[in-house]
Amino acid sequence: MITTAYAGRSLRAVACFVGIAMVLWSLGLPPFIHEAQAVSSLTSVSDTLSDSERGVASNHTIQFTTPNGIIAGQTIVVTFPSGYPLPSAGFDFNDIDVLNGVTQITLANTPSGATWGVATSSTAITFTTSGSNVSSSSVITIKIGTNATSGATGDTQVVNPAAAGSYLISVGGSMVDSGTTRVAILDSTVVTANVDTSFTFTVTGVATSSTVNGGATSTTGSTTATAIPFGLLAAGTTSVLAQDLSVTTNAGHGFVVTVQQTQNLLSSTGADIDGFANGAYTNTPIVWTAPTAVLANENTWGHWGLTSEDDLNTSEFSGNKWVAASTTPRQIFQNSGPGDGITANVGKTRIGYQAQVSALQEAADDYTTTLVYVATPTF
Repeated sequence: MITTAYAGRSLRAVACFVGIAMVLWSLGLPPFIHEAQAVSSLTSVSDTLSDSERGVASNHTIQFTTPNGIIAGQTIVVTFPSGYPLPSAGFDFNDIDVLNGVTQITLANTPSGATWGVATSSTAITFTTSGSNVSSSSVITIKIGTNATSGATGDTQVVNPAAAGSYLISVGGSMVDSGTTRVAILDSTVVTANVDTSFTFTVTGVATSSTVNGGATSTTGSTTATAIPFGLLAAGTTSVLAQDLSVTTNAGHGFVVTVQQTQNLLSSTGADIDGFANGAYTNTPIVWTAPTAVLANENTWGHWGLTSEDDLNTSEFSGNKWVAASTTPRQIFQNSGPGDGITANVGKTRIGYQAQVSALQEAADDYTTTLVYVATPTF
């Protein structure tokens, strides 16, 4: 009898509980089940600094993943540790950006609609969410400093602590997830190195039938690094020779190459072949012209000059133009930076030399002069 009564009471209690549960279930989940959320840690929490040197202003990029999401109206609080104070003046929501994934969140002093509110103190930044909920597993990015560019560009950064060390940054608030990360503040590292200066200047000969500065006439003979042998000059016929110049250097401000002659092409008899054109010693490049051969003016009986394929930053020699060789240095090759010895106008160029005489030019078999190349790097 006792056992039967106890069993009956137990069955009635179970039936009553089941009945209540079914009624509540038909109305929706019970409130205590509906409101329950598992507190868990934020994942992938990080804070990337634009500068980790102690005592300097730096931007922060804080990022984390919230497993449970965030219900509108809940807060996110980013707290800085003692010794890492936030700016005391001029620091507000304009110095902060927030992204939910790739979506930019609008910020203001107070929350409204889809706009999140931002409040700052000397130790924390509090975000009050508004509008739609943040879904679970969302990635939240918070930018603090001049890297905040939404709406207005930030003009206030957080100053790193004066003492080197590891500092804990915590992320929490009324949202159910929370987490921490650390930033390392340290002395800057000075990197030093030495690079030896280098400079190589090379003159090489050019073979017969080679082009010179786009000229209609190719070279009529060959040269070496130390000789430009025009040979027999026939009246009314141009003779063209050339040399190649190469510069290899790590001079940061480049180099300049000049050439000068010691004299006109002079013979032992005192006769000379004058500078182009007609003894005028032309300094501004012009198209080649033949000597005018005026009997009363020996300067017009024969002349010689030079051209450069280097653009000299002005392309002054372009179009097969020539100037006179001179007893003062004439710039024929330059570059504003290092040279590789290969690339045209940067490490290599060709210098052409042309001579032409008329039937009046004095006979001699020993016309000669010396050319002096000077290459000057600027380190």
